[in-house]
Amino acid sequence: MTTDAPMRTAVLISGRGSNLAALIEAARAPGYPARLALVVSNEPGAGGLAHAAAAGIPTAVVPHRGRTKADFEAALQAALEAAGIELIALAGFMRVLSPGFAQRWAGRMINIHPSLLPAFPGLDTHARALAAGVRLAGCTVHFVSAEVDGGAIIGQAAVPVRPDDTPDSLAARVLSAEHRLYPACLALVASRQVRLEGGRLDWSATPAEGLLANPPA
Repeated sequence: MTTDAPMRTAVLISGRGSNLAALIEAARAPGYPARLALVVSNEPGAGGLAHAAAAGIPTAVVPHRGRTKADFEAALQAALEAAGIELIALAGFMRVLSPGFAQRWAGRMINIHPSLLPAFPGLDTHARALAAGVRLAGCTVHFVSAEVDGGAIIGQAAVPVRPDDTPDSLAARVLSAEHRLYPACLALVASRQVRLEGGRLDWSATPAEGLLANPPA
């Protein structure tokens, strides 16, 4: 962990905010290197806004409906700048950001995806994993790039696929792993133990084994 001031971090959500809740809990720990300074939702009714309010974190709603992507991203950028945001964590944010926005925040925006990338980018990951017959599923935290789910990988956690799994049961097991992985990866980025240099990761410390593969019991 760094001894510098915690990095001012915005969490972008669209729904219930379960990963946001995990980040809020992690950020309560003394010395955690990210300060959750803003939660932004594109959906006014997102349940995660209540998590933020309960934790005393400022919130903003930036609706995407009825405006162009350029207008939406300009409003989003304005909200981030007004809050002095240094780092963005996407947590169930269901909007594809433009290459220009991704480039503006290159190395300062991360996302969590419910598969072991590069396998199963995009949507319906759990149903696709079951259809493919894989024996391991999981989640990935990565830097956001212009390619959807294609940025440099910071950490991954694997979970077993069981013979009787459904997309819902697999999703629940993966989500539990997400709640452990995301706070750990955010801490690495916020403490500058890992940086993005030329599209590749630059580690100032050896990555923890659990960030590469950590099958839960």
